[in-house]
Amino acid sequence: MATETATATGGHVSPIALEEAGVCVDSAGGAIGLPQLCPDWMGNQIFWLLVTLVVIFFVLSRIALPRIAAVLAERQGTITNDIAAAEDLKVKASEAEMAYEKALADARTAANEIVAQTKADIKADLDKAMVKADAEIAAKTAEGEKAISEIRANALESVKDVAKDTAREIVAVMGGKADAKTVNAAVASQMKG
Repeated sequence: MATETATATGGHVSPIALEEAGVCVDSAGGAIGLPQLCPDWMGNQIFWLLVTLVVIFFVLSRIALPRIAAVLAERQGTITNDIAAAEDLKVKASEAEMAYEKALADARTAANEIVAQTKADIKADLDKAMVKADAEIAAKTAEGEKAISEIRANALESVKDVAKDTAREIVAVMGGKADAKTVNAAVASQMKG
C-alpha cells in the first residue's frame, strides 16, 4: 500500500503513508526484519494463535480424540480377550498334557501287563511242551532200553550159540567127541563167570 502511494506521488512517500507504515514496514512498504517478531503485530498474532488453538482443541476433542479413544479401548478389549483366551488355552493345554501323560502311563501299564501275561503264557506253554517232551523222551528211552535189552539177550544167545559151535569144533579138531549136553554145560559155566 505504501508502495502504491509512493508511485502515485512520484516516488516520494507521503507523511501519512509513513505514519501508516509504522516500525515494522519501511518506506517502500516492505517488512523490516521478521514480521512475526514485530511488536506492533504481536497482539494480532496472539489473538489468531489463540483462536487457532481453540479450534484445533475443539476439533481434536470432539472428533479425533474420541475416535482414537474408541480405537484404543477396542484394542485394549481385544488384547484383554486374547490374553484371557490364551490363559484358557494354556489351561486346556495343561489338562490335555496331563490327560496325555495319564493315557501314556496307562498304556505303559497295560503293555507291561500284556508282556507279563504273554511271558506267563509262553512259560506255561513251554512247561507243557517240556513235560510232554520229557514224557516222550522217557517213553523213547524206555523203548530204547527195552530194545537194548532184547539186543543184549539176543546177542547173549548168539554168543552162546557161537561159543557152543566153536567149542564143538575145537573138540572135534582135537580129535574128541563131545555131546551137546556136555558142551552146553561147559559154555553155561563159562558165561556165568
